[in-house]
Amino acid sequence: MNYKQWIVASAALVLVGAGIAKNSIQFEISSLQLDIDIADKTEDVQEVEHIEKVELTAEEQFALKANTLYQTLDLNEFDSPSEKVFTMALKGYYKMEEEGLLKNNKLTIVDFSVSSTQKRLWVIDMEENAIVLESVVAHGKRTGDEFATAFSNRINSHMSSLGFYKTGETYQGSNGFSLRLDGLEKGINDNARTRAIVVHGADYASPSLAVKQGRLGRSYGCPAVPNEVNRELIELIKDESCLFIYSSQQDYLKKSRYLI
Repeated sequence: MNYKQWIVASAALVLVGAGIAKNSIQFEISSLQLDIDIADKTEDVQEVEHIEKVELTAEEQFALKANTLYQTLDLNEFDSPSEKVFTMALKGYYKMEEEGLLKNNKLTIVDFSVSSTQKRLWVIDMEENAIVLESVVAHGKRTGDEFATAFSNRINSHMSSLGFYKTGETYQGSNGFSLRLDGLEKGINDNARTRAIVVHGADYASPSLAVKQGRLGRSYGCPAVPNEVNRELIELIKDESCLFIYSSQQDYLKKSRYLI
């Protein structure tokens, strides 16, 4: 082999060696990357397993269910109650259901934090998760003017009472076709039957009157509704359904056994 041939051969060996070294480095890097990927994936799996093992509290489960029901509520072209009030009403409804108090799956919500000129009564079919009726509703004459601000369980107070009620039987009285109510919260609304707090129709509960005088007419404490709505409402909710009358009054919200 002459000098020139030796130079060429040596150069070839250097290049081959470099190639082997390069491939070796690449292999080691690839192996390292594979180890990192495997480690990352293992951590991901462990993280997923950890997430799967985390159990929601009963309160969190209820909040999730309430939000889902509210977001999927069939409005049937009606407006909806606020999610906050809906969630509270739902909590009481389920407790009443657990106690075996309900035979009719309608949930009636009355939101007295809303102006009496607005529709603030909703009937929800819980089986269908759909609003089936919406209406204005009157509050007691000593409960407030346009807005309901004061509440009482006292006889002859002429005020509305807050809280959860079970609807009772129908009857024909001085206000026509009416529906008796049983207040379920001691000291808050449990005098309802004694006070004759009932659902009934009234001329003073007319939306046109609310437009004319800036507020709906007022009752002696009954949740009175327009005459044209009364029979449909009563037929929907009679015979042991849940009716919830809400206000933002903190004293009630902290005491209610259905909301705590």
